[in-house]
This record gives sequence, structure tokens and C-alpha cells, in this order.
Amino acid sequence: MAKAKPVSNLCIYRVRKGKEAAFAAILKKHWPALRKAGLASADKPVAWRGHGKDGKTMFIELFQWRDAEAIQAAHALPEVMAVWEPMGALCDDMEFVEISPQRL
Repeated sequence: MAKAKPVSNLCIYRVRKGKEAAFAAILKKHWPALRKAGLASADKPVAWRGHGKDGKTMFIELFQWRDAEAIQAAHALPEVMAVWEPMGALCDDMEFVEISPQRL
């Protein structure tokens, strides 16, 4: 049986005004929670902070799930939801994009 491949995910979090510091603090807990649950690959995430055209703050996170099954499994784990629920409460919007490298 072939080993499952990691799935790269780009997360775009559009954070509510005044909630940037609180969001940054919870974002630091995101990958460690996924990793501890065995859902994320060993590759550490990369995160950026920026501003959209509307001037609102956004955080962008790039990380790898262990495999495609891990994405669905995360929704059933209280330890993951304990991070995701506060993250969601601090955002106006979130977007998740599964990405893969392309040769150009």
C-alpha cells in the first residue's frame, strides 16, 4: 500500500479590527495542536501578516496536513476545535486553499 501524501494548505484569515494580537496568539497554537493530534506533517508552517485592498489585516498560513484524511478527522477532535473555534470568532472571513507546486 502506498504511503499517503501530505496535503499543502494555504489559509487566509481576515481578522476583525482590533483582534490582531489575540489572533496572532491563537495562531501560534494552531500547528502545534494539529501536530500533537497527528494531523499535520512535521514541516513547520510559515505565516505572514498583511493587509488587503480594504486595509484590513489578514494572516496567511501555509502548512501541510499529514494526508487528505487528516483534514476531515480534525473536525471531530475537541483539542483541534479548542483552537479553531476561537480563531473563527476573531475573523470576519477565512479561506482555505489546497495547493500543489506547478512547473512554469
